[in-house]
Amino acid sequence: MSRHTLPLAVISMFAAVPAAANPFASAPQLSAPRVYVQQVEPAPQRYAAAPRGAMGGGFIEFLFNSTGEMPRARRAVPADPYVRDPNANRGYEPEPVLASRGSIYGYPGAEPARPAMDPRYLPQTVNYDGSHAPGTIVVDTPNKFLYLVEEGGKAKRYGIGVGRPGFTWAGVKSVTRKAEWPDWVPPPEMLQRRPDLPRHMAGGPDNPLGARAMYLGSSLYRIHGSNEPWTIGTAVSSGCIRMRNEDVMDLYSRVKVGTKVVVI
Repeated sequence: MSRHTLPLAVISMFAAVPAAANPFASAPQLSAPRVYVQQVEPAPQRYAAAPRGAMGGGFIEFLFNSTGEMPRARRAVPADPYVRDPNANRGYEPEPVLASRGSIYGYPGAEPARPAMDPRYLPQTVNYDGSHAPGTIVVDTPNKFLYLVEEGGKAKRYGIGVGRPGFTWAGVKSVTRKAEWPDWVPPPEMLQRRPDLPRHMAGGPDNPLGARAMYLGSSLYRIHGSNEPWTIGTAVSSGCIRMRNEDVMDLYSRVKVGTKVVVI
C-alpha cells in the first residue's frame, strides 16, 4: 500500500458521518468583505451677516445682534387699504342723504341720480327775432329755456326746470317782489298733497328756493334758484320756474320789480 493511499475503511468512515455532525458542512458561507469609509463631517457654511435692522428689530435684535445696543423702534406697518379703520371717522358723521329734499319735488325716496347737465342749458347769448321789447322775460316752457330780451336782436338765454305734467301754465305776469335767500313756506295746496312737508324753511343752501327768488304777480309762482341743479332741463316742479343758483343770481341782477314776464 502506497504511503499516500488512505485505507478504504477510513474513507468509508468519513462518508458515513451525517452532514449535521460534519463541522465543515454547517460552516457559514463567507461573503466579500465590506469596506467602510470614514464619513467626514462637512465644514459649517458661513453666511453673510444680516444687515442691522433686518433681524426683526425690537427685543430679538437686542438679544442676537451682539452689539449691546438697545433695540430699534419697531417699524410701522402700512395699513391695508382695503380694511377700513372703524375709528377713522370718529368725531364726525358722514353727510346724511336728505330724503326730504327729494320728497319736496315729488321723488318718492332719497335724492335722485345726478346726471351731468346738458351743455345747451348753460347761459349764452343768442339771436332773438321775437316781438317782445328789450327787458322782457320770455319763458319757453316746452323747450325749457328762459330768455331775457336785449337790444339789437339779442337775448340772454338760460336753461330752466319747469312744471311737471299737470302743473304747467301759461300767461303774462310781472315781477312783484325780489328776495335774496328767501324763506320757503309751502302753500296750502302743496300741503294738502304733501302733509309731511315742513311748514317753514329758513333761507339757505338747503332751501328749495335757492339763492334768489322773483315772485310773479299775486300767484304762487316764482322764478327761483335751486339746490338741485341736475334737474335743469326737466319737467319736475310744481309750476315754478327754477334755475341754477349762479344763473338766477345773474338774472336777478339784470331785472327789477315790474319786469314783464311772458310764459308760453
